[in-house]
Amino acid sequence: MTGLIRTSIENGIGTLVFDHEARRNAITGEMWDAIPPAVAELEASDDVRVVVMRGAGEVAFVSGADISEFEQSRIGATAAEYDKRNARAFSALSSMTKPLIASIHGFCVGGGCAIALMADFRYCADDGVFAIPAAKLGLGYHASGLEALVNVVGQAKAREMFFTARRFDAEGALQAGLVNQVIAKHELDAYVLQVANEIASNAPLTIASAKLVLGQIRNTHDTPGGEDIKTSIRTCYESDDYVEGVRAFLEKRSAKFTGH
Repeated sequence: MTGLIRTSIENGIGTLVFDHEARRNAITGEMWDAIPPAVAELEASDDVRVVVMRGAGEVAFVSGADISEFEQSRIGATAAEYDKRNARAFSALSSMTKPLIASIHGFCVGGGCAIALMADFRYCADDGVFAIPAAKLGLGYHASGLEALVNVVGQAKAREMFFTARRFDAEGALQAGLVNQVIAKHELDAYVLQVANEIASNAPLTIASAKLVLGQIRNTHDTPGGEDIKTSIRTCYESDDYVEGVRAFLEKRSAKFTGH
């Protein structure tokens, strides 16, 4: 069993599932390869307003890359090709224009933590276990992965997490800023669904524009002002959704946004 990447769409919410329960949802090479087309499918669907990613079951989000493959696929000359495969997966996740939520049960370790960092925000169950154990394995860690970690938790905490490679619990993740909120395990799925529904009911063009702006602020630490930003804002003002949003406010009713 090499694991699967599963997708589904329901009521405006796309779901991306890392399914390899026999190994706590560890990501195999085939799973890395399957992530970009799965993301492209959800990105292309007009029925998807927001995406939730999670692990299969409730034991783990993702427990890392599948180390049992490393001696064949991530050593010497083969390591570069392996890294290209997971780089394509991370690029697909980080480039999503739709809001991306990570729903984290249990283990979120190594590559799992790196995947979670691609989300716009993260919610975890109170049994969450987090670590980046690269220093215990001796593998090289690419700059983009460390940059993503620093963007979320800051330099000092990123250094502590990476250099010690120690595990920490859900409350530690919350204190570090790695997760937005810790939820009781039996309530996590319902809570994430509630948040996803809230996002799905809002104006998708406005959210896409804001995500574009926020991404550029994160990457440049400056006020964005490129043509793509201006176009995204102009598209909002010229949209049917803007007319609908104002009219719904004046009529004291919920707006029905279409993304046009």
